[in-house]
Amino acid sequence: MNEIRLELIGITYNQIESGVYALILQEVGTRRRIPIIIGYSEAQTIECKLQNIQPPRPLTHDMTASILRGLGATLSKVLIRKLPNGVFAADLTIDGPQGRCIIDARSSDAIALAIRTDTPIFTTREVLDEAGFEYTEDDKPVRTAQSSSSAPGGASRAATGADPRTRAELLDAINRASEAEDYEEAARLKKLLDSLPK
Repeated sequence: MNEIRLELIGITYNQIESGVYALILQEVGTRRRIPIIIGYSEAQTIECKLQNIQPPRPLTHDMTASILRGLGATLSKVLIRKLPNGVFAADLTIDGPQGRCIIDARSSDAIALAIRTDTPIFTTREVLDEAGFEYTEDDKPVRTAQSSSSAPGGASRAATGADPRTRAELLDAINRASEAEDYEEAARLKKLLDSLPK
């Protein structure tokens, strides 16, 4: 099987259809991309990791990564595939004391776990040819961990400089948002904090 290495570029938000997001994966070394449609909760857990938000309790994918470590197993590869109905799925290759196993997973869960375990993500040439597109500078911007956009669904005040809070006040607000499990707001505040001069 001809496998192609992918990197996670970021998440886009559908301004027309509420609650719809797309993960954007790009073939390493090229400008060919694959969009994978995901829901709000999946976007939120991936964005938390991209923004380095530390929730007070482990999210499901954090817990899964901890279980793998506790069992002495590692997620060695994620392979994105496309089902006959057009939905993306993934194979998780897990190596452990009992050997190797392949586990079927949703593509969003696989990617959320991969970014928590520094696991490489792949797809096949066939999937890339069928679902991929060539990115150009005219395409819509993608929200990434380094961009100045807000977390999924949030309205960013960082770009306008409208938030007068100090670093300490923002840190406190981030902690309160995390404790309330409002990770979208915590990610937005973290982005605002990062934009302040050191």
